[in-house]
Amino acid sequence: MSIIRRVVSSSEGGVGITKRIFKSLTIAGDPLVSSSSTSSSLSHGIHVFHCPDTVGIVAKLSECIASRGGNIHIADVFVPQNRDIFYSRSEFIFDAAKWPRDQMDQDFLNLSKKYNAFKSVVRVPVQDPKYKIAVLASKQDHCLVDLLHGLQDGRVPVHLDCVISNHERGPNTHVIRFLERNGIPYHYLRTTKDSKREEDILELVKDTDFLVLARYMQVLSGNFLRSYGKDIINIHHGLLPSFKGGSPCRQAFEAGVKLIGATSHFVREELDSGPIIEQMVERVSHRDNLQSFVQKSENLEKQCLIKAVKSYCELRVLPYGETRTVVF
Repeated sequence: MSIIRRVVSSSEGGVGITKRIFKSLTIAGDPLVSSSSTSSSLSHGIHVFHCPDTVGIVAKLSECIASRGGNIHIADVFVPQNRDIFYSRSEFIFDAAKWPRDQMDQDFLNLSKKYNAFKSVVRVPVQDPKYKIAVLASKQDHCLVDLLHGLQDGRVPVHLDCVISNHERGPNTHVIRFLERNGIPYHYLRTTKDSKREEDILELVKDTDFLVLARYMQVLSGNFLRSYGKDIINIHHGLLPSFKGGSPCRQAFEAGVKLIGATSHFVREELDSGPIIEQMVERVSHRDNLQSFVQKSENLEKQCLIKAVKSYCELRVLPYGETRTVVF
């Protein structure tokens, strides 16, 4: 066992160190696999906790898992400086025969009540259903196609309920062929200035757990956000706010920028102002032509969106106030 001391902080006052020390088994290579977990009877669980800070939370979380024969493999804790708020994320292995799922839910519910938690979520990926999502996209394919490939190769652990677009795609396009092979519906909803088809979209996505906007070029209204009531993850290039409107890559290229990026964030009523989940950047230079410039920008958008969706599904993303996130 090795002692891990977590650095915490992020308020404007500076950097602080958490006062609690906890033990965690460190594993070389894949953190989810160890010699003790090779038995088929052992399962992998994830738990996140967000509550008012007080003494002893880490000890009680560890006791809850250990008392049922579980073993923590990874644990992260964050306590903002000068704010009595506690965040944690733990990965653990356990024997499902000794710790049934309903008992696990009850044990973590008891902890949640004890500490008046704002959020307490546990997932067992091999037992729990995958998150059900819908993807909204417009004409540009790069983010949508990468999400579809991520589904196929297991990088994106979700169930895709449908794809919705305001752009009609022909039957021989890569996207439509992929969706047809996998039995995923494609809904073309023609939008106009006066009709964004939001009621139709709401009907199609009512049973989803969250939405992904893969370069969907329509602004969702406040009424839509309130009616849907669940998280929506968006991606946009990192050229804002300097290069707005049409052809932002061309604008940035002609301005000679040296650094480009992409931002994935939660959707809020104010355009592109939601809490940030993931950001990526890459350098460009005078050696880039417009084609390589655009390709680099689109690659960043694809990677950034996949990373954000994956982090969300792995319970790595927690709200930090109204405008920020904690991402473990």
